[in-house]
Amino acid sequence: MNKLFISYLICFAGINLHAQQEDSVFIRTIYNEALSKGHAYENLRSLCKDVGPRLSGSSQAQMAVEWSERLMKSYKFDSVYLQKVMVPHWERGTKESGWIKTNDGKLIPINLLALGGSIGTNGLLSGEIIEFSHIDLLKKAPKKEVEGKIVFLNQPMDEQQISTFKAYGGCYAIRGQGAVESAKLGAKAVIIRSLGMPIDDHPHTGSMQYEENVNRIPAAALSTADAQQLHELIESGKVTFLFEMDCRVYPDEPSFNVIAELKGKIHPNKLITFGGHLDSWDTGEGAHDDGAGVIHCLETLRILNVLNYQPKHTLRLVFFMNEENGNKGGKTYAEVAKQKGEIHIAAVESDRGGFSPRGFHCDGPSEFVKLIQSFEPLFKPYDLHDFDKGYGGVDIGPLKTYYTDIPLFGFVPDSQRYFDFHHAPSDVFENVNKRELELGAASICSFIYLLDKHL
Repeated sequence: MNKLFISYLICFAGINLHAQQEDSVFIRTIYNEALSKGHAYENLRSLCKDVGPRLSGSSQAQMAVEWSERLMKSYKFDSVYLQKVMVPHWERGTKESGWIKTNDGKLIPINLLALGGSIGTNGLLSGEIIEFSHIDLLKKAPKKEVEGKIVFLNQPMDEQQISTFKAYGGCYAIRGQGAVESAKLGAKAVIIRSLGMPIDDHPHTGSMQYEENVNRIPAAALSTADAQQLHELIESGKVTFLFEMDCRVYPDEPSFNVIAELKGKIHPNKLITFGGHLDSWDTGEGAHDDGAGVIHCLETLRILNVLNYQPKHTLRLVFFMNEENGNKGGKTYAEVAKQKGEIHIAAVESDRGGFSPRGFHCDGPSEFVKLIQSFEPLFKPYDLHDFDKGYGGVDIGPLKTYYTDIPLFGFVPDSQRYFDFHHAPSDVFENVNKRELELGAASICSFIYLLDKHL
């Protein structure tokens, strides 16, 4: 090995060590700002309490757009603007009511929520219950056993899964496809066990689908505690279920993605997108889903701006509209980006709640997985360790349609409590921990900084 080459290696190692030290110092500064001077908790409080739940097409969703635009402008970013999106407009209507009627005529009131997109019951609907412990068992059932009855899909989330998102994915089909599969067999309605981990009285809503040429039937979710009770009563004999829902579907309405940018100083035409979804379901306050996510990302841009960071690439913050029941915000964003000929080099999403940060996953080529794994030593002092191949996010997913090799990165917080609150009335500001929220914002800000510097 010649002396010149040895000198080069020594020089390169020195430069690399200096860069790591520089990154470490700046990341520490980011965390200090987030933890001691942060705006995240107060901003989340205001979004949840001053605006409230933000279902697409609602007046609260419009107020959330105005709230977001005003707040972004107050931070003096390089640009703030709205991107028009046409979104579905579904309303729950008057509060749902439901009862279990036992064989001896006893009435037991239960907690239920209409699934997002469901039709109403057109008055009080009643019928004999038939229970299935898995959607695959429903699909195999003879039509004569189901026809004219109310299907009860009592498939619990798998408590043996360490990642609760895997448990959720394992039974998502009862919510997404339960109405279609039940209607194919002549059922008059479907009720499902809520997709939640704890046994409690909070039903969880969420989107469901209908199909062309399949009869549309009402669909609702019971709280897990009521699902347990219903199961026990069915085992004891014939059970009738009665419920009323006043759901309504209206024509699509205009809404907006809310966007802010810090312009790149070296590659201003190359974009790193990051954000979450501004809309939420209508039953709680959307605090974890996805108030925490949009606030994480707003705090990221605020901190970088306050610290006078000069990004290489343009950093674009997006509050997406309509992730919950259509993803029109994400789809529109990707379509417009392609139409404008924009160059998108990466995207990051926060949509897994405001819990303690654990790391980041990458949906993209292996070299980007290796890149984020090289960040792990810098995050070790902050207890982040999960850097691996995985899922990016619903909002940023449509970018893959037009930018096939783009790396999509998903923020990974601790998942154990997320499905206590997901799509439930309990998803309120009081159930978000201030320090955990701030740590999440600091980790995303640090990650965006590293991506911008090393891509």
